[in-house]
Amino acid sequence: MGLQALFFYLFAFVAVASAFMVIASRNPVYSVLFLILTFFNAAGLFLLTGAEFLAMILLVVYVGAVAVLFLFVVMMLDIDFAALRAGVLEYAPVGALIGVILAIELIVVIGGSTLSPEIASNISMPIPPVAERTNTAALGDVLYTHYVYFF
Repeated sequence: MGLQALFFYLFAFVAVASAFMVIASRNPVYSVLFLILTFFNAAGLFLLTGAEFLAMILLVVYVGAVAVLFLFVVMMLDIDFAALRAGVLEYAPVGALIGVILAIELIVVIGGSTLSPEIASNISMPIPPVAERTNTAALGDVLYTHYVYFF
């Protein structure tokens, strides 16, 4: 197993574990901090795929703005979370039904690609490999093309 695969599994495991802790944490401040950790690991996964621009945008926009805003709103508001949790059991059957539907959809999508591998072989890569052209340069070409077209 290569170093890149090791880091992929590390980032993916921490991202999934911290995403679970976002919804499992009882304290909303801890939940926002776990959300920030999830964003950092998602940015690490973007860096592994060569999408440096998306990784930096994720960190700047989501961690720098949205997650901090969530943190300040949660800390500034005095919400009675005990009253909010009292109604959770009322909506549990609807949530379980939606979860089962999503699980069935995932099984159909993953099972469809496993049962008919010729579909997966017909998919072509729309972008050149990173060795030929970096993602940031390709994004600059797209933005320049749209800028010239607009004006």
